[in-house]
Amino acid sequence: MRALIIGDTGGIGRALADHLRAEGAEVIGLSRRSGFDLTDEAGIHSGLRAALDGLPPPELMVIATGILETGGTPPEKSWRQLDPAVMARQFAVNAIGPALVLKHALPLLPRDRPAHVGVLSARVGSIGDNRLGGWVSYRAAKAALNQILHTYAIEWRRTHPQAVLAALHPGTVQTELTRRYAGSHPTVPPQVAAANLLGVLRGLGPDQSGGFYDWRGESVPW
Repeated sequence: MRALIIGDTGGIGRALADHLRAEGAEVIGLSRRSGFDLTDEAGIHSGLRAALDGLPPPELMVIATGILETGGTPPEKSWRQLDPAVMARQFAVNAIGPALVLKHALPLLPRDRPAHVGVLSARVGSIGDNRLGGWVSYRAAKAALNQILHTYAIEWRRTHPQAVLAALHPGTVQTELTRRYAGSHPTVPPQVAAANLLGVLRGLGPDQSGGFYDWRGESVPW
């Protein structure tokens, strides 16, 4: 099996790549360290083409990227702290970036057999599950990401009827991203999160494409 991991040098992305390699999969990784910039559409297009040039299409793809802080600025505790530049950066990396990756990845996926594509979202992006407020920029960017994925999945069915595209909530994972914000929430090591996410993604069928699922495989409200 061939897999493509976007963000393979982050905590969850690295664990996903390690898990797949341990299974014997051929893993192709792209990240900021390799010059893959989510805010550069031309670079995304050329980076994907270069990484997959001459290879059969990948059967599995995970976008494991994202930011919680922006330039050292933590998530807002209240709407009073909203900064338009911070919000724009959140959208650029957490919503627009994955949208661009998927825009250029679809032509590279197989049409004649199943393909599973997962994108890391977050439960705080759920509008229906929001009972605390705060974190408005991060929440809004992840909610936008969920809408993008749901929309893409509807359109992908027309050309890739066996493909699955899903938003995935990994739970609270022990990474640098969440280190300062986990609080009393139960956390899991990246290796456990990776196994959970791959199990959920692989267990989804085309009729579940476009959904939002947590690490247990349960649907998360929009």
